[in-house]
This record gives sequence, C-alpha cells and structure tokens, in this order.
Amino acid sequence: MAAYILKRLLLMIPTLFGVLLITFIVIQFVPGGPVEQLVSQLKGQGVQGEASAGLQGLYRGAQGLDSERLTELKAYYGFDKPAWQRFMEMLGNYLTFNLGDSYFHHQSVLQLVLSKLPVSISLGMWTFFLTYLISVPLGVAKAVRDGTPFDLATSTLILIGYSIPGFVLGITLLVLFGGGSFWDVFPLRGLTSDNWEELSVFGKVLDYLWHMVLPVTASVVGSFAVMTMLTKNSFLEEIRKQYVLTARAKGLSENAVLYRHVFRNAIIPLITGFPGAFLAAFFTGSLLIETIFSLDGIGLLSYDAVMKRDYPVVMGTLYLFTLIGLVGKLLTDICYVLVDPRIQFESVRQ
Repeated sequence: MAAYILKRLLLMIPTLFGVLLITFIVIQFVPGGPVEQLVSQLKGQGVQGEASAGLQGLYRGAQGLDSERLTELKAYYGFDKPAWQRFMEMLGNYLTFNLGDSYFHHQSVLQLVLSKLPVSISLGMWTFFLTYLISVPLGVAKAVRDGTPFDLATSTLILIGYSIPGFVLGITLLVLFGGGSFWDVFPLRGLTSDNWEELSVFGKVLDYLWHMVLPVTASVVGSFAVMTMLTKNSFLEEIRKQYVLTARAKGLSENAVLYRHVFRNAIIPLITGFPGAFLAAFFTGSLLIETIFSLDGIGLLSYDAVMKRDYPVVMGTLYLFTLIGLVGKLLTDICYVLVDPRIQFESVRQ
C-alpha cells in the first residue's frame, strides 16, 4: 500500500506539470491580455477599475502610450521576460505556494481565494451533505420497492429536477419566493442581512440559514438524480446476489438482510467517492448560482479572472484545484482498500 501511495504521489508531479504547461501555452495565444485591457482602461474605453490604480501616470492624454511607456507597462506585469523564463519562475514559486499577486485586485492570489472560500464552502457543503442525506436513503427505498408506484413516481420527480438547469431553477425560485411577482419569503442576495452584526447568535444562525435556502435548493436539486440512481442500482445488484438468498433462507428478517449484509457491500461505490466529493465541496463554485444570488465566491472569481485575463488568478486557482483533485483521487483509491479488503494494490502488476 505504501509503495502504491508513493507511486501515485510521484505521478502527480508530471500530471500537475502537464496541466500547468498546457494552460500556460494556451494563455500566450489568447488575445486581449492584461496589458491591452489596462491600456483600454487608461484611454477611457473600458471601466476604470482597480487595475489602473497607481498607473495613471503612464497615460499621456491624447498622446496615448508611447513605446517607452508601453515597455514600462509590460515590465510591470512581467511580460518583458521570455515565456519559458516566466513559466519556470512560476513553477518555482508554486513549490512554496506563492501564487503571485492578482493584476486587478492588487492582493495575493492565495489570500484572494481564501477570502472567497466562505461563500463557496457554504454553498458546496450544504449541497454535499443534503445530497448524501437525501439521495442515499431515497435510493435504498427505491431499490427495496423497485417497480412499484413509489419507485416510478420518485424517478419521475428526480429526473425532472435533473433536467432543469440550476440557474433556471434559481431564477424561478427568486420570482416565486424572492419578492418578485408572487411571495416575498426569502432574501434576494448575499449570505447575511445588512443588520447581521446587530443580531444575537441565534438570530445570526437563523439569518444565515434563511439566506441559504434558495441558492442551496437551486444547487442541490440537480444533484439528486445521479446519487439516487447510483445508490438504487448498487443495492439492486447486491440484492440479487446468492448470499442474499442464503441469508433469507436462514430465516433472517428483511431488515437484517438489508442493513447487515447488503448495505455494507452496496455502499462501497458511494463511500469511495466521498473524499473527492467532500474536497470538491470546499472549492467548487457555481458561477450561475453565485451570480443569480449575488454570492461573491470562487465561481465568480474564476469567471472574472478569465474575462479580465488576470493570469495569476487563473493559473493559481488552476494549480490549487488540480492539486486538490489529484489528492482526492488518491484518497478515493485508499478508501477502496479500507472498505473492501478484497482489493490489494500490491498484487497489481504493471
């Protein structure tokens, strides 16, 4: 097991290097880089934002930017160096988790990501736990009642929910319950109210939960179908095996057969996917959900970074997410061994 883990850790290095290299190369050919965007802002053709702070002296009114000023601007962003040198410096910094500074926010990329995490964690964790807490029992119930009206009705409902995009459901919920054309029940935006600091501890908890109802509902409904059907199919496969017939023939009750024998085998595919899904819940941001409900999270940050060509944020978040994804895959494999002793990685021959 130790040898397998070491091998996987070593394989992460070329994988991570390849992802960063391909993305870096693609970035070099994308038009409208940060220099071009800042020049446009300084000329008044774009929105005056944080990026132009402290650089207005480079612009000379009607004269625009001469070649010397443009060279200074490229040096400011580090584009005066060859691409290979910038890439190697970036890799060296990433080894110590120095992700650089954002071009447009003027702060560390790592600090910027950490500042956005509470929003994405709130949305991701609630979605994650509610999906497992509802889908697993529902999948078990559907497997036990396979082919019954209950199974058909629940399958229809979850497939309808799966077919509705999350942002469409979010807009519908806002119209119905956010003070649109119908009922003013839930708040429209943010995680907390304006008077949150004045509320008691219990009031703060209620206020936070009240703000999370609509975005979490819009985010979680589409996740039910995959997890529920995976649970149902896994249980159906185990229920039809010979050991279940033997257990029933010995006179065990249906609950004893289901939860003492079937459950621990059927739950393996769900448990093994737990680490990856759990890690993803911390860093997964839904752009459309965050935009609809005015939640300033990772999804919105990543979108703005791509649109503004904020390359340190693009590369830094890609590095973090890829690294976390690789670790999640490794934890998934380790979980396979922990929950199913039949799997032995040492016996695998390359």
